[in-house]
Amino acid sequence: MNEKRQERQADFVFSCRLAILSFLTYNLRWVIEVVKLLGKTIRQLSEELQLSKQAINQRISSIKDFRSKHTHKVKNHLEIDERGVKMLANFDKQKRQDQQVNRQERQAENDKQDKKKTNINDVLLKQLDVKDQQISKLQKSLDQQQQLQLATLAENRQLKGHIQKLNGLLESSNSTQKRQATRKNGNLSNGANSSNTKDKNDKQEKNRVVDTNEKQKKIHKNKINNSWWHFW
Repeated sequence: MNEKRQERQADFVFSCRLAILSFLTYNLRWVIEVVKLLGKTIRQLSEELQLSKQAINQRISSIKDFRSKHTHKVKNHLEIDERGVKMLANFDKQKRQDQQVNRQERQAENDKQDKKKTNINDVLLKQLDVKDQQISKLQKSLDQQQQLQLATLAENRQLKGHIQKLNGLLESSNSTQKRQATRKNGNLSNGANSSNTKDKNDKQEKNRVVDTNEKQKKIHKNKINNSWWHFW
């Protein structure tokens, strides 16, 4: 009987202890929740995080809308709620993450810009290649045109030389023809003068013969007349 009584007492004591522990645990959680709801002051955070109050205030100022969302005034001091405390405690970590995100965003933007520049450079290189081809074609065309002009000038010089030679030959031929014509005209003039002189001489001779005949006729007539007079 005594053993059973002792066992019951032990069970009762254990149950009481368990009930007390449960009560304390529940109350502790409630106290913790109350403390969490009450928040912490800047001084408490400064001691926990081992930072100066100025550093805590700088972190609070650097987070957008932190004061309006995570702080409330209790009597003469400012308290920070649990979420705000976590944000301030993880400030450096979050800052590094934000910096990494910013670096990644900047890198992505730089890659995008580099890709855009590369595309623009490719387009410009293609345009330059097209321009180079056009310039090469124009240069080739100009070279051909220049060669054609040089060939034309050479042909013109040759034609000019041939024309000058022909003009020289024509002038020489004209001079020869003029000399021959002059000689021919001189011969014709001399022949005409000779013919005129001969005709003139023949005419004079003929006139002289006619005059002689007339004189002889007159003499003969006079002789006949004289004979008749002597007859009478």
